[in-house]
Formats: sequence, structure tokens, C-alpha cells
Amino acid sequence: MAKMTNKDILKAVKEKNVKFIRLWFTDVLGFLKGFAISPSELEGALEEGMGFDGSSIEGFARIEESDMVARPDPDTFAILPWRSDEDYSVARMFCDIYEPSGKPFEGDPRFVLKRNLAKAKELGFTYNVGPELEYFYFKDSKTTEPLDNGGYFDLAPLDVAQDLRRDTIFTLQGLGITVEYSHHEVAASQHEIDLRYTDALTMADNVMTYRLVVKEIARKHGVYATFMPKPIFGINGSGMHVHQSLFKGDKNAFFEKGEKYHLSSIGKAYTAGILKHAPEITAITSQWVNSYKRLVPGYEAPVYICWAQMNRSALVRIPMYKPGKEKATRIEYRSPDPSCNPYLAFSAMLGAGLEGINKKYKLGDPANDNIYHMSEEEKEKAGIKSLPEDLLEAIKIAEKSKFIKECLGEKVFEYFIRNKKMEWNEYKAQVSQYEIDKYLPIL
Repeated sequence: MAKMTNKDILKAVKEKNVKFIRLWFTDVLGFLKGFAISPSELEGALEEGMGFDGSSIEGFARIEESDMVARPDPDTFAILPWRSDEDYSVARMFCDIYEPSGKPFEGDPRFVLKRNLAKAKELGFTYNVGPELEYFYFKDSKTTEPLDNGGYFDLAPLDVAQDLRRDTIFTLQGLGITVEYSHHEVAASQHEIDLRYTDALTMADNVMTYRLVVKEIARKHGVYATFMPKPIFGINGSGMHVHQSLFKGDKNAFFEKGEKYHLSSIGKAYTAGILKHAPEITAITSQWVNSYKRLVPGYEAPVYICWAQMNRSALVRIPMYKPGKEKATRIEYRSPDPSCNPYLAFSAMLGAGLEGINKKYKLGDPANDNIYHMSEEEKEKAGIKSLPEDLLEAIKIAEKSKFIKECLGEKVFEYFIRNKKMEWNEYKAQVSQYEIDKYLPIL
């Protein structure tokens, strides 16, 4: 795809009668931030960036070092369909954050991903990802009352959210984001829209856009969409299964003809790296207290560290090879949830896989039994370990990891660990409804 130049952007703004340009970036926790500029400021913004106060942005800067510069990435220019009409348009661009000195700001999650992608590039690889993001529609943000009682792949009349999904897909396509397919998920009022795989930086931007689009279209229809991992006890939570592969040029480095599972030595070593470092990266791919309410046995969310081809209780799945589809050879990492910071999550998964390649990790045998039905003794005999059980355990493992510290960079690592410890301390001090129901009548 041809790169957009500054001249192209200025021309498009004039032709499409753009009145505001929203400059977007992401804080360390994965929340979308931004501010708007007028067309008269755009040329200067493209050439020099726009200054802003970063002291109030999560994980960005302390008061004494608050000045930041947002530099728009021309390749991310797009018109926002829900903010535009016949009279005028609103556009957006993602930004890279810099210090006033011109040095990239190390606390910028987009920079963290770029730095990890550069490591892959040194080895000749491009990192491609294709996430499947699940979410729920509810009546509003204060209740978990569903819109439908549909189930997996159900159609009308059970799936009353088809119009919502359709409008969401049209909007995503209008923003240049390719959708592979969409469907009703397992739980009532739970849905999934899958994005066509692309390079990880573009995809991280697309995930941020996707989450906003889903929420905006829901709001226009008078309902609420949430990417909370486990909003309702007793039913499936929402995951973000991440299909991923490494390419060398236009060749898939994961594919090898004649190999069992058609997985190359590079693909096997990458998978072994993901499995070995899974406990360390879980704090990044499942970053909230609520994430671990989803990661429990019996609800399709994988908690056991192993791989398989058909077995969906495994943490890593190798989708079946189809003849002539060499480029589709990939692995699917199934534990992340859709509320994570995609820039950091993709960085952590890529970093773990590259560790496997660089250190020539060996991939063990697949787990072909349903692990949920195995006894503790059987799992131990098979060498199958579990992911961290809660955020505290995940943070303690990540905090000791030299690999994660190097992957995130010292600034993001320090802030992330500190913030997550604060979240856990707030959570553990709460008195839950479970405790009221369980203990108040008997104690």
C-alpha cells in the first residue's frame, strides 16, 4: 500500500472539507487519548508535531517533565464516519510521542511495539497478527442485562444485534480496516468481529480503532458495548485470541512443507518461546483484576500451558493446514482478553517468540486430551503447568522477569508494575457481594 505523504494529507483535508483532525495516542493502560486541531494547524503538526502536557496521562510523565510532542503518522489518516456529515468531516491520525529534545518518548506504548518490531526486522522478520475480539452488548453501562438470548452462530430472531454488528463492520471498512467475519458468540448478547491479519503496528492501531467504533455504534443505537473480560458470573467471558506468524518478505516463515502440522523449525521455536514465557507475559495480555475471573477452567478460556492442533483447551492452538494456504500457517495464542493494551500485548508475545527462536527452544509434544478432564496427577505427569491464578501472582512473576523488563523498557515496566499493584490493593480491600451473601447470615 502506498505511503501517505504530508502533501497527500493536506490535499485530502481540503477535498473532504475536514474541519477537525483528532490526534490519537494511547496511554500505558491502553486507553485511547487525544486532542483535536484545526486544518490551519495541520501542516505544522505534520512537520514538527504538536506540544501537549503529558503529566496527567497514565504512565507518561511526572509534573517536572510534563512537556510532550505528538507527531501524527500520515499512514493512519482516516475520516471518522460517525463524526462526519454532508457539511464537514472529522479525521484522525495516530501519533508517536516524543520528548521536546526530539527523542522518542520511552513511555509511549506505540514506541514500545516499534522497538520490538525492529528486533524482529533485524532477524529478517515481519510480525503479522490477526486478533478475534469478543465483547458484550448490554442495555446500559450500569447493568448486565443482555439484548438477546442467542448462542454461538445464532441468527435472527434471537440475534437482535445483527444491525449493530453490520453498522460496526461498515464503519470499520470505511476506516480502511478489513473484517474477515462476524458472528454471535457462545454467551447471550456476546459477539465477535474478526479482523484480517496484517502487520502488528497497523493491527494495534486497528484494535484501538475497533474498540472505539464498537462502542460508538452501540451508543448511537442507545445501548452499551463492553470489552470487560468477565462481566457475568457463570457464563463465558470475552477473549482476544491472537493468530500470529512471522514472514520473511512474502514467505511465511512458519510454514514448512512435509513437516508434521506444516510448522517450520522457526514456528516451533517461536511457539516454544510463547509457552515458556506465558506466565511472565500474562500480566500484559490479561492486565485487569477481572481478567482472571475469565481465566478459570470450564469456560473455554485456556489456563493450561500447552499446545495442540484441535484441542481448544490448550493455550496455543495450531490451526489445521489447508493445501495451497501456506500464508495462513500460524499459531493462535488464546489467553489474551480484548481489554489489554494491544501495543504492549503484541510486544510481549513477539518478544517471547523471538526468545524461543534466538535461544533455540524445543517444542514439546502436543496435549491431545481435554485438559479440563485430566486429574492433577495426569497434568503433572504430562508436564502441564497453569497460568497465574490472579493479577497479584501475574504481577509478581512479571516483576521478576528480565525478559519483560527489556521488552517493555524500564519506564513502562516500572509504571505498569506499580499501577497494577495499586489496582490489586484496591481490589483486595473491597467487600464483595459474595462475602455479604456468604458470611452475613452465618457470622
